[in-house]
Amino acid sequence: MKNYKIIVFGTVQGVGFRYTTKAIADNMGIKGIVRNQSDGTVYIEAQGNSLLLSQFISSIKAPKNPFAKVTKIDVSEIPVKTYNDFSVTY
Repeated sequence: MKNYKIIVFGTVQGVGFRYTTKAIADNMGIKGIVRNQSDGTVYIEAQGNSLLLSQFISSIKAPKNPFAKVTKIDVSEIPVKTYNDFSVTY
């Protein structure tokens, strides 16, 4: 089990990116959170096995949301936490 902090840059606020990310996470069984940051990025904590997390990151790099444009993703490993599901937070 791994837990990643993911910062997503680009046109990712005001375009439904968080809800698209939640749908991807729910479909894959990833647990964690997603929220907008004041600097225009989106912050994600995603927890699951390494293979699923790799697939999750690939999916959010090229979202099926036509309004979102991801230009960069920073990923770092953080300590495992207890999540019940994947939530959009504010």
